[in-house]
Amino acid sequence: MTVAGDEPAQRTPDGRYLIIGGRRWRACDPAIPEKLRAELVAELMRARRAVRTDGDAARPAVQDAKVALGERGEPWWETPTPEGRADRLAAAIRTLLRHRRPSTICPSDAARVVGGEDWRSVMDQAREVAATLAEQDVLEVQQKGERVDPHGAKGPIRLAAGPQL
Repeated sequence: MTVAGDEPAQRTPDGRYLIIGGRRWRACDPAIPEKLRAELVAELMRARRAVRTDGDAARPAVQDAKVALGERGEPWWETPTPEGRADRLAAAIRTLLRHRRPSTICPSDAARVVGGEDWRSVMDQAREVAATLAEQDVLEVQQKGERVDPHGAKGPIRLAAGPQL
């Protein structure tokens, strides 16, 4: 990785931080699958550009992308608390929905961001977080393209952007 002035970023020996211009920055979670990491980074860059034109209105999107990547919030190398994992799942869901709009996402995408190879163990919580976001109109839960009650849905679901995203 290089930064402005083609100075290569240095990683700390433990791999948790990057040193750029003498400052230490938290590195993104290496357990995030590359395809999803690329989507999160692309959305982070879009949100950062939007800060220039939209100001403070775009900052929540930057925060969501940074939390989803593991660069903010609870450190990715520590055992997460249920609240910390829920925050990161919500951030990943919102970031992926913004990036893929108008398409839908699967809750497993967010679980893979947060859980890495152990993503299946995160699926129940990902669905719970999606239900909470649906109650806030951030997203809608769908099956076969139709809106469904997230608490009563059995089987595969998809998440679509809601009016409050």
